[in-house]
Amino acid sequence: MEESILVIPLEGRLDSLAAPALGREIDRLRGAQEYEALVFDAKKLTYISSVGLRIIMQVIKEEQAQKHAPVSIIEAHKDIYEIMEMTGLTELVRVEKGFREISLEGSRPIGKGFFGQVFQLDEDTVVKLYSDGKESLPLMERERSLARKAFIKGIPTAIPYDIVRVGDQYGTVFELLQAQTFNDLVREHEHDRGKLEEIMALYVSCLKQVHATEMDRGELPLARDIMLERLQSLQEALPMEISGRLRNLLTELPEDLHVVHGDFQMKNVMLCHGEPMLIDMETMCAGQPIFDLQALYVSYKAFKEDEPGNAMAFMGLHDETQDYIWQRLLELYFGTEDRGRLKALEDKIRVVAYIRFLHILENTWHKGRALTEVRIKNTRKQLQELLSRVDSLSL
Repeated sequence: MEESILVIPLEGRLDSLAAPALGREIDRLRGAQEYEALVFDAKKLTYISSVGLRIIMQVIKEEQAQKHAPVSIIEAHKDIYEIMEMTGLTELVRVEKGFREISLEGSRPIGKGFFGQVFQLDEDTVVKLYSDGKESLPLMERERSLARKAFIKGIPTAIPYDIVRVGDQYGTVFELLQAQTFNDLVREHEHDRGKLEEIMALYVSCLKQVHATEMDRGELPLARDIMLERLQSLQEALPMEISGRLRNLLTELPEDLHVVHGDFQMKNVMLCHGEPMLIDMETMCAGQPIFDLQALYVSYKAFKEDEPGNAMAFMGLHDETQDYIWQRLLELYFGTEDRGRLKALEDKIRVVAYIRFLHILENTWHKGRALTEVRIKNTRKQLQELLSRVDSLSL
């Protein structure tokens, strides 16, 4: 018993030989004490047959009749979970997966991002360890699902093939790509303009390939709806006049089912055997290209607007290099060096970028910092100025 919850551990093989005795023991435990909810701990369960599943189904029905809280099954290993999923049990009761436990002792840290850190496990694999414990699990499952969808559509992406536990944290395991991020490539060749041009051409070509890929309706969340939700959460940060104008501009954008990666900054694009490959697919959605370009503006421009040196702290790049990346990105993506046209396009991108930027400032560890208050104030001013001349977000 744990705080009015009856926890029943299942161990070994739950087959036709073991099932009758198990059924009697479960009945004895349930009748011996008062409880409000029942949980099966499947951590040590190695096999379950149809007879064993019927035992659990009977318990579920009886618990429902007694109006107890819904039965749940925790720590179900991959094979057990798949059996329960195949038979439809996961549609009737919450089944929580169990995950292989690993140690990072001796593992080499090879990268750090917004959600966590990446370690090299061995010669063939790396693990991306998330920092939010169990709260990260839905994000990780989402990434696995979206990466598979992208791969099937021909988008080059690394697919996470396992979820593991490291103490109280969880991570996804990837095949080691023997690759460099585009961010590392830029750092390596920061003073070689000819090499930077090659890197940018390949990078923008990959971005265009992503945006040329169309998904079926309902396969991906809509980027426009995600941005509208972010805007809704900013009611206290934005005057009603500004938020209303932003809402109108977003809703006027036509629906689009083309892929948006959501965080295409260079740390999330690898060069693998001469070809770009994407990682961090948990932000993938569908919509207009502006929803990728706005995120890139946040990464390469917005954060350093009120904090010189931010580029070096988070990207390892000089401010001038980040300015070059952003400017060359616009020129290559839109196929023009016309300053007037690029300025008009950038204004539209910045409008959406500042919604994202404010959402990050208000909903992450940035909130409450003195610098954040300065950024919020200046972002409101920027939006007010931009909205005086931007009447559409279509690029």
